Amino acid sequence: MIAYVTVGATDIARAKRFYTAFLPALGYGLTEGAEGLSFVLPVPTGERPVSPDFYVKPPFDGGPATAGNGAMVAFEAHSQQQVCDLHAAALATGGTNEGPPGFRPDYGAHFYVGYLRDPDSNKIALFSSDPDEPGRDD
Repeated sequence: MIAYVTVGATDIARAKRFYTAFLPALGYGLTEGAEGLSFVLPVPTGERPVSPDFYVKPPFDGGPATAGNGAMVAFEAHSQQQVCDLHAAALATGGTNEGPPGFRPDYGAHFYVGYLRDPDSNKIALFSSDPDEPGRDD
């Protein structure tokens, strides 16, 4: 099980604007500290986390944040419309479009996804794969 994912950020305030445009809508709570941003899904008392935490932090070596080539973090939305809404919200805060929301021919018929880059070029996917929504072939 993946316990957490961390991406680097050179400007924490700018990263906060980007990530708070969509992560709270997916249920993530935000804790800020001197070390950066921590986004965590709530865990009921007595239960273990089932989804990884997501951290946005300055690089520990003090150098500039850089994106990993081929690395991507994907967040599951509740619906295709939410993918569209959150993709647009993230773009409005300084993200860049890496692929507009929609179906992709190489993925499952219900996999609806939009791709972004955060202000430090980390690649982010927002997706929904609800079989009760219209699929690519419907």
